[in-house]
Amino acid sequence: MSNIAKVLSKRQDRGEGLGTNEKAIPFNKQDYQTLKQECLAKKTLFCDPTFPAESASLGYNELGPQSSQTRGVQWKRPKELCSNPQFIVDGATRTDICQGALGDCWLLAAIASLTLEKEFLERVVPHGQSFKENYAGIFHFQLWQCGEWVDVVIDDRLPTRNGRLLFVQSAEGSEFWSALLEKAYAKVNGSYEALTGGLANEGFEDFTGGIAESYDLSKDSSHLFKLMQKALTLRSLMGCAISTSSQEIEAKTSLKLVKGHAYSVTGAKEVHSHGRLVQLVRLRNPWGQVEWTGPWSDNSKEWNSVQPEEKAKLVHSAEDGEFWMAYSDFIQNFSWLEICNQTPDALSSDTVSRWKFSQFEGDWRVGSTAGGCLNNPVSFCSNPQYVIKMEEEDDDPYDGKDGCTILVGLMQKDFRKVNRFGQNPNAIGFTIYKVTGYIQSVILRDVLLRQRPIAGCKGFTSMREVSERFKLPTGEYVIIPSTFEPNRNGSFVLRVFTEKEAVARFVQSVFSIFQFKKGYNMRLYRKLLEIGILCLQCSVVFYTGTDVKTDGFSMETCRLIISLLDKDGSGKLGLMEFQILWIKIQKYLEAFKKHDTDNSGTMSSYEMRDAMKEAGFQLNNEVLQVIISRYANQQCTVDFDSFVGCLIHLEMLFRKFY
Repeated sequence: MSNIAKVLSKRQDRGEGLGTNEKAIPFNKQDYQTLKQECLAKKTLFCDPTFPAESASLGYNELGPQSSQTRGVQWKRPKELCSNPQFIVDGATRTDICQGALGDCWLLAAIASLTLEKEFLERVVPHGQSFKENYAGIFHFQLWQCGEWVDVVIDDRLPTRNGRLLFVQSAEGSEFWSALLEKAYAKVNGSYEALTGGLANEGFEDFTGGIAESYDLSKDSSHLFKLMQKALTLRSLMGCAISTSSQEIEAKTSLKLVKGHAYSVTGAKEVHSHGRLVQLVRLRNPWGQVEWTGPWSDNSKEWNSVQPEEKAKLVHSAEDGEFWMAYSDFIQNFSWLEICNQTPDALSSDTVSRWKFSQFEGDWRVGSTAGGCLNNPVSFCSNPQYVIKMEEEDDDPYDGKDGCTILVGLMQKDFRKVNRFGQNPNAIGFTIYKVTGYIQSVILRDVLLRQRPIAGCKGFTSMREVSERFKLPTGEYVIIPSTFEPNRNGSFVLRVFTEKEAVARFVQSVFSIFQFKKGYNMRLYRKLLEIGILCLQCSVVFYTGTDVKTDGFSMETCRLIISLLDKDGSGKLGLMEFQILWIKIQKYLEAFKKHDTDNSGTMSSYEMRDAMKEAGFQLNNEVLQVIISRYANQQCTVDFDSFVGCLIHLEMLFRKFY
């Protein structure tokens, strides 16, 4: 299937609800119910051929086949590890997640936070799974992956050593839902080793479909408390951590805070104390113990100044890992705050506020849409572009400033898989411009490069996602996602959250052809009555001169020209037919030379876009990608022969289908 056909097919699927949590797409085309019924009918246990119980599923380097860390590993089913395995015992809780020999604490922190939100957990862990009724060694989980929900099927063979699980395990030794969820997550990323190192926000997003943002608490945080309160009303997941060196991971401070450890933020309230309002933040240690012992901790003297009825709404004094602390102490002791904002479909309650949400998928392709950042003015405007129009300001701005809140997230696909092949992820970012009027064309160079961007990401990053929150005046804006360097292939998901309704769309040009302008000088061979393929090959060299690199039209281009213009079926061009051709070549040559800005005699793929528009064609990104792959050489340049061949071919297609 061509790239264009895939895009159209995916758009149709989205229109039918495929890719939502309710209609998750079978990962690797494996349908859970079909596979389970086949196993039950054959009375066999499922063995997953797409993620086999082999060393390749463990990893490729530190956990590769030759690694000492994988010696003695055996894959066993839960029924081989204990006599009465359970999927979930007394509900999923934070104690079900105990880290094993894999550096995926970021993922486990996200799973622990997930257990605090039953509604979110049920979207990831489907009901009706057990080791008893209709057991067939097959389980499934639903994960959000780069813009769509996928249903991931796994078998229950887990890596073990000496009869114990190698990776995540439950404190309740007979419970296996968390170990199986970790396996499903490893499968979609290619291996267990691919999960090493990351941020809790990545897990938050993949378990909810939300968009994450991070805040450095050492910087301006004057409005952050109000932002946290607003995030909680939107049911956002929040986490925080204290940055530290690798030698001090999980070391405790004098006031019992754990360094390098992920905490959940579960509340943000103001209380009256000694006649003034005090801002408080409630945190939870996923361990379920080891709590803050400073001001406003459980049973601290500060609570004595709070009225009993107000105190009763907030205080829960128990060694359960949850505690209050003053917001001022929070920003002094913690380094980072992470917020994962939820999409509207994740929230079922009508009483909960919701973000307004738009999502787009796109590609950067060498030679057509991989224009790089603003450091590359010639190619920058060839990047995909998206317009958003905001006409209504926020109701209750957290920072007291009027305007429209917009949260933009740019995510690159296959982020963890590229490491397996020794590749580096792209450095990605985005730029935002204010525009006026109706935007029709992807060619916005004249509009954009005359002005400075109004906003954008703080910097390009090689992480999976870059996201930023902005407050902008009402109006229309263009968002341009790009890689830092030009000519870097990649695929991405762009998501835009706004507090009020906003109209967002991909800037799609119309495939069209317009009338040629009059007034070109005609140079005809007056004595030439008929011209065939050989004469065509010679005539182009005669006419173009030495400043355009060409050896004459290729045989294929000549055949295309004759097919287009030969009205009598003679296989040759008559005088009138050649006159029409000569006008076309004049037009094409003028466009070619005008947009060959470096006078190389050839045209870069980025120059070609403008030259084709000058010659009468305006193309969308999908069509341009196909053209570049067909007509450009390995250096992504196009000579005059290929340029003319392409335009003639386009005109033939246009005449046939329009």
